[in-house]
Amino acid sequence: MTGRRGHRRASRPARGRYEGAQRPREHRTDADEGDTINTTETGRHALDPTSVTNAKETLLDLLGRAGVFRGEAEELIALVEAGAVADAHDEIGKAMGDGPGGGPYDAGRYDGARAVSDELARVAERALERAIGPAAASGSADAVAQDRHPVGRVDVERARVAVTPLYLTFSDISDLDPEVSQEVLTAVLGTMSVVGRVGYAGQLARFTASHHGRLTRLYAHYGPRGHIAVHGRYSLLHSPTSIAVLERLIAAPSALRAEWEHAELPPAWLEGLASAWHDEG
Repeated sequence: MTGRRGHRRASRPARGRYEGAQRPREHRTDADEGDTINTTETGRHALDPTSVTNAKETLLDLLGRAGVFRGEAEELIALVEAGAVADAHDEIGKAMGDGPGGGPYDAGRYDGARAVSDELARVAERALERAIGPAAASGSADAVAQDRHPVGRVDVERARVAVTPLYLTFSDISDLDPEVSQEVLTAVLGTMSVVGRVGYAGQLARFTASHHGRLTRLYAHYGPRGHIAVHGRYSLLHSPTSIAVLERLIAAPSALRAEWEHAELPPAWLEGLASAWHDEG
């Protein structure tokens, strides 16, 4: 017969010193806090030059795979860089206000901000020169001949991206042949200098804002909503390019007619657009 003495008693976990009672709060030093992983970003981190170059090369590579030539992609990136610096220059100008305040240190702060603003303006100018060339950017006498260089694919694409959303505020999507649209935009851009082409999107936005009511009536009567046949003297009003042509008809009519003839585009399109614009005036 086996007695109780022959069995090993099941061991119970030892009661800790603080079991059943509140443990004392741990004391943490500043050094301990430094070891704690904090996932919250608490500061601003500027990109280093290597990372910026890496981002540019990645974008160039991606655009290259999409069929954009490296030179065209570099031009677009340079224009974005110039615009970003120009925006920073404008923001500093807004923050500066009309002039220094009346405090003892306000004049010094204002002079420092103005010095930074002036330098940003020069940086923006250099960035623009990298995109379109120093002569064109500076507007020197030598730029006249240089500005006549042929209209490039990127020039046309920038204009297309600019006119399409503007057109869709007045009309429906176009049924006009895309190849014809490219020829029309090439003629339109041929009337401008290099700098003019760079800033054409803003010019178009200002044009549509200034003539919003007239454009609304024009496309209601002659555009796709007006049931005008797509083939005829008003054909161009079925295309987003009509916005660009109208702007040039007002800003540079002689130059536009010369480029139109050089491109061998139908004269009836231009005359029909001019007539419709006059009728809605």
